Amino acid sequence: MAPEPNLNGAYYGPSIPPPPTKTYHRSRGGGSCCNPCSCLFNCLCTCICQIIFTLLIIIGVIALVLWLVLRPNKVKFYVTDATLTQFDYSTTNNTLYYDLALNMTIRNPNKRVGIYYDSIEARAIYGGQRFASQNLEPFYQGHKNTSILHPVFKGQGLVLLGDREKSNYINEKNLGAYEIEVKLNMRIRLKIGWIKTHKIKPKIECDFKVPLEANGRSRNFEETRCHLDW
Repeated sequence: MAPEPNLNGAYYGPSIPPPPTKTYHRSRGGGSCCNPCSCLFNCLCTCICQIIFTLLIIIGVIALVLWLVLRPNKVKFYVTDATLTQFDYSTTNNTLYYDLALNMTIRNPNKRVGIYYDSIEARAIYGGQRFASQNLEPFYQGHKNTSILHPVFKGQGLVLLGDREKSNYINEKNLGAYEIEVKLNMRIRLKIGWIKTHKIKPKIECDFKVPLEANGRSRNFEETRCHLDW
């Protein structure tokens, strides 16, 4: 039996290669590292969204408080009286001869809201066609106040009526009363304490039947409430 080699002695065989080193490759799409520009952009977007959301909440709370305190009511428009002394339509030249005077009231029922009427245009319409217009004087209306307007339409103008509208005119002439519409185009501002709002453009439509005066006698006119569209 051969003797065992001395394991405690020096080893003079071939050199032992070193262990392989580990290399790490960073993936381009992953990793926890963030691009500085991208991070800054995300932070800005987050901050802006939070600010906008906070402002919306504040504005909503303020609007709710104002509504609860003021309890605003709609302004009411009426045609209280109308006088029609002439309303003749010529089919030969499509000309309407008219003389119409109105009394209109504007009722502001609010206790804490005043109204600036910066511009008022009254338009008179028959058969879907405008035949006259008038600009009224601007004014301020205080709290719980009723104001009166006096638009007057007098003159003549070209009005193109269709066959149906002409037939309606003949029928209304025989009855002695005409269906007329008056529209008010306005620019107003609301005053709440010391605060004044931006200009608002409401539209008011008044549809009414007005009798024609005959031999100096006028028939009863029925008061008509107008439709308000904000």
